[in-house]
Amino acid sequence: MHKLKLYGTPLSGHVHRVALLLSMLELPYEFIESPAEVRQSEAFRRLNPLGQIPVLVDGDLTLADSNAILVYLAKNYAPGSHWLPETPLAAAQVQAWLSKAAGEVRYGPASCRLIAQFSAPEDDRVALAISARFLPQMEQHLSDRDYLATEQPTIADLACYSYVAVAPEGGISLAPYPAIRRWVARIAALPGFFAMPALPHPAQR
Repeated sequence: MHKLKLYGTPLSGHVHRVALLLSMLELPYEFIESPAEVRQSEAFRRLNPLGQIPVLVDGDLTLADSNAILVYLAKNYAPGSHWLPETPLAAAQVQAWLSKAAGEVRYGPASCRLIAQFSAPEDDRVALAISARFLPQMEQHLSDRDYLATEQPTIADLACYSYVAVAPEGGISLAPYPAIRRWVARIAALPGFFAMPALPHPAQR
């Protein structure tokens, strides 16, 4: 089997979620460091015209968008597995949390981290407000279950994990959310798990 190629940076949660699934599926891959200056190049723009990471190359296939890559990997390399269930309700529940990963997680905790750690030109007040609405809902959802979508880990858990786990790097404490913290520990205990490189925690808000 040819080796997969993953373009990204280690500090990107979007890249981390894909790398986690590759590791948990025990799929060998080549990691190609793609910092901002590389992503502006013509060569990279041929891979993804938006200039965004991650990008997965699998033979003749080039695929961007982290959640789309998760779906592809689960369908192609782990068909019928717990990572992406086939039953209508379970599949819908996975999709709902993938949407939250691209919505509330991205524009809440992930945005706070981008602002605090990388001075991203995003609205801190909006990101904090989204986080303040979303995290209590996630806490309530996890209060009586182990995983987000089904009784086993799915790609929905990986999609939401990376930025929620490092929410303190954006100044958002997880201390008020014991169920989320238990879920974070549960994902970290899965075979093949590895953490993103740590960043300095800013002062708690």
